[in-house]
Amino acid sequence: MECVQQESCFDLEEKDPVTSAEEGSTWVSITQAAKLHNVTRQAIYVAIKQKKLKASKTTRWEINLKDLEEYKKNRYSRSKSLYEGELLFDNEKGCYSVNQVAQMLGIPVQKVYYATRTGTMRGDRKGAAWVIHCSEIERYRNEYLSKQVARKAREGSNDIVDSSTSSTGPNFLDQSALEIE
Repeated sequence: MECVQQESCFDLEEKDPVTSAEEGSTWVSITQAAKLHNVTRQAIYVAIKQKKLKASKTTRWEINLKDLEEYKKNRYSRSKSLYEGELLFDNEKGCYSVNQVAQMLGIPVQKVYYATRTGTMRGDRKGAAWVIHCSEIERYRNEYLSKQVARKAREGSNDIVDSSTSSTGPNFLDQSALEIE
């Protein structure tokens, strides 16, 4: 199909955002900015609307690369969260988030939340976040997780014993073979 009107035709080939940024252009589109920072276009758009990221719009949104870098430095990160002037999750002091604890122990996040709610793992509530100390993580690992592993090992060995005793019992195929003779 042929394009009659030149204004309605557009080039489908978009340049790679990284190469266009390297060529010296200081402005990128929302899509290019999202690809550069591994976020969604919606995240970039929301940052513009909240005035956290400077951008201008003539025909489409254009973002200056300097502003984009400034936004990246200042954007929200949970690891930089402060509570009463102190870092919320200061790993050097041994304070970890629920997600970090779950990753360290190799268990689901919901299990850590359940352990903190029931009191099997002690954690401090700072604002909306749970902060768990490294000594508490070790205590939980030694007291609860090691028992669970031992229990699963015992149950696994019982299953093997049960299956070996049940196989020595009468077999339906053998009984039917006896009846035919």
